[in-house]
Amino acid sequence: MSPVSGRVTRHLPLTFVMILAAVLLLAAACDDGEPDITTSITSAGSDAPRSRANPGAGEQAAAATRAFAADLYRELAATEDGNLVFSPHSIAIALAMTRAGAEGETASQMDAVLHASRAGDLHAGFNALEQALAGRSGEYPIGGGDETAELELSIVNQLWGQEGFEFVDDFLDLLAAEYGADMRLVDFVQAYEEARVLINEWVAERTRERIDELIPEGVIDDMTRLVLTNAIYLNAPWVHRFDEDATAPAAFTLLDGNEVEVDMMRLDERIEYGEGDGFQAVRLPYVDGSLSMIAVLPDDFAVFEAGLDGDRVDEIVASLGDARVELGFPRFEFRTEALLKDALSNLGMPIAFEPDEADFSGIAPPDDLHIQDVVHEGFISVDEHGTEAAAATAVVVGVVSAPPINVEVDFDRPFLFFVHDRDSGAILFMGRVLNPVS
Repeated sequence: MSPVSGRVTRHLPLTFVMILAAVLLLAAACDDGEPDITTSITSAGSDAPRSRANPGAGEQAAAATRAFAADLYRELAATEDGNLVFSPHSIAIALAMTRAGAEGETASQMDAVLHASRAGDLHAGFNALEQALAGRSGEYPIGGGDETAELELSIVNQLWGQEGFEFVDDFLDLLAAEYGADMRLVDFVQAYEEARVLINEWVAERTRERIDELIPEGVIDDMTRLVLTNAIYLNAPWVHRFDEDATAPAAFTLLDGNEVEVDMMRLDERIEYGEGDGFQAVRLPYVDGSLSMIAVLPDDFAVFEAGLDGDRVDEIVASLGDARVELGFPRFEFRTEALLKDALSNLGMPIAFEPDEADFSGIAPPDDLHIQDVVHEGFISVDEHGTEAAAATAVVVGVVSAPPINVEVDFDRPFLFFVHDRDSGAILFMGRVLNPVS
């Protein structure tokens, strides 16, 4: 039984849990004689109120993130073997919060990678987008009777700062107003391991223990001065649950032409179906009516994947329309771990990783901070009742985040997927399935 199955009234299936946590670690140039401070969780930082959301700004931020998602997907797909899952939403928020303290060419390059020109005001956009996504939570009817299911979505940002260290007030005010992030004080200088444990416990609590040790040993050290964390938790079942009795072994053809046996789920429902140049796609909605998984089955996987960009993602979404679909869809479960420094540098922000060139003086003086690496881990599991997914990002900064038709579609060869919010256009998770049983 799913640990969150109690969220569904009268029936207890494995429901959809999506968790992602983004972490940014920022370090100062040297130990400048700060006093011995015992690790604490004293609240500090800005007391600026959360800014009112502009819905239009959220849609713009989602458009920017879709373009970023496709760009990063291509980079990861070219270097990662096998299946892939990551959260472009988590990584974009993490980088956007970091961007709040960037200046000069560092800021310009980060803007280009994040497609900030599409977002307008990047930070106001993410503020509106987070508040819109938080509104997805609620109790929803399922099955046409008295049965209901609860969809829960929460987005939380938190700063962890070195006590006694001077941060730029405007930076703290912006993160409080646009990301709802306050600061808790810890002692990275004298007790960085204890601070790491505190942060990991915070993340684990807000992700229902799905991510129980986000920051591994050795990432935080006595040079760390600031950690920015983001945790997103989503629990939602399918609108149309697959019939468990219909699930049966079936062949899945790999890219090399070999076949493996998978548990193929079956669904015969009126859902959304789309097709275009070189692909078929279906939308599998979750109970709130906005969130869904969109699965994309290319005719030629390698060609389609190589040409994927933000416009192509928008084309896929636009192609979807009402249809009666006989669907075959495999169960799958896997995780991806990736270092993103090279991918983000290749996308156009190398200066942020250069100790002698990066400019994050908007976070704290002196101007000597740089991103050491970006670590990301994603997990996804899909079955008849829903999806369980988790993702974590660590950004380490140191010195010297149409008419109805009838179709039959079997996802019996490699395909792509992304978890999409219809109303805002946000992509929360994205990936590919090359082998459902690997």
